[in-house]
Amino acid sequence: MDSVEIVKMMALGLVAGVLSGLFGIGGGLVIVPALTVLFGFPIKIANGTSLCALLAPTGLLGVIEYWKDGNLRLGAGLCIAAGLFVGGYFGAHFVGRIPAASIKKMYAVFLIVVAVYFLLTADRPPTRTPDIVAPPTEAAGDQAVH
Repeated sequence: MDSVEIVKMMALGLVAGVLSGLFGIGGGLVIVPALTVLFGFPIKIANGTSLCALLAPTGLLGVIEYWKDGNLRLGAGLCIAAGLFVGGYFGAHFVGRIPAASIKKMYAVFLIVVAVYFLLTADRPPTRTPDIVAPPTEAAGDQAVH
């Protein structure tokens, strides 16, 4: 990669990181489409590259900030991470057997379903209020304003 390509990829990572921190999204909703549309990556290479990018820094600093603000359920996050660990393997294993055109169509349907769901439920109150655990260094309600 040349220096321009490096800067572009780092900018994509920065945008994906900001959106991940804001909305809890990243690879599937930001990086994969950007790699395919803006960089011309084939869908399978975009998927693999996205997983590579998300492997370690998926949100470590963002997670720390959410934890400091008391907005994290560590047990749930760790359970999901375990599922991601195993699921990522199976997803990567199966993608080799699916034509690229089919993956693009499946991905488009997934995005449409998610978009329609959020549009239709935007004004509904949450059905469940999660337990919020304050970080051990601060009591709930005594958190500093950032």
